[in-house]
Amino acid sequence: MHARRVAAVALRQFYLYSGSATRVVPLFAWVAIDITLWGFISRYLNSVATPGYNFIPTLLGAVLLWDFLARVLQGVSTAFLEDVWSRNFLNMFATPLQISEYICGLVITAVVTSLIGLLTMLALAAAAFGLSFVPYGAALVPFVLVLFLTGIALGIAGSAMVLRLGPASEWFLWPMPALIAPFAGVYYPVSTLPGWMQAISRLLPPSYVFDGMRAIVRHAPWDMRSLAIGLALSVLYIVIAAIFFRQVYRFAVRTGLLARYNAESPS
Repeated sequence: MHARRVAAVALRQFYLYSGSATRVVPLFAWVAIDITLWGFISRYLNSVATPGYNFIPTLLGAVLLWDFLARVLQGVSTAFLEDVWSRNFLNMFATPLQISEYICGLVITAVVTSLIGLLTMLALAAAAFGLSFVPYGAALVPFVLVLFLTGIALGIAGSAMVLRLGPASEWFLWPMPALIAPFAGVYYPVSTLPGWMQAISRLLPPSYVFDGMRAIVRHAPWDMRSLAIGLALSVLYIVIAAIFFRQVYRFAVRTGLLARYNAESPS
């Protein structure tokens, strides 16, 4: 793997962002809308709920962290789709670029774009609604890491799915966070779910994150081993997603699908 090739993939994406306000504005706009909407919902719940309970860290904090995962996923998949939309994907692999270098370039792009979104959400949530993660300190780092790795895995797997099924299948990518959220226990404990949903949630790294975060906010004891399980699962899913992408790419090259890549789903 050559660092210069990885950097070239990421640099292309940054040039696209620097030359287009329509690509930059969504990095801030959607996260601002989400934080504003859920911030006022949290304030309203505080006004009608039992005095002494604060929904800001539990509900708005969960929204912020889940939005972060979604931004990571979209950072990877949008960078891939830029090459699809511009009919540039085939050109990328006319060079000596390796598939591992291409994926790493997408991940670097996701790191930068998701950090921009995260900082925007933190600033807005702190300024408008008084949400601060400072009291929790370094305890937050492993939780955020698990969400980041999960977003990377979902972004790579979703991109592979589009590569296999064609650009018309990109709509599979966008609802991924919404489909996973009910099972991940983002806004409520996993224990409230029926048994079959709890079984699925145990396979999702975010479910360990949000249960642990709620325990920290309540100053309740929580099991560090559960977070270790979430971290192990997220790393495993990245490996599986990368292998899946590589196998799909090899299939596309072997069958000629890559050369026929266009706006329609291949038959």
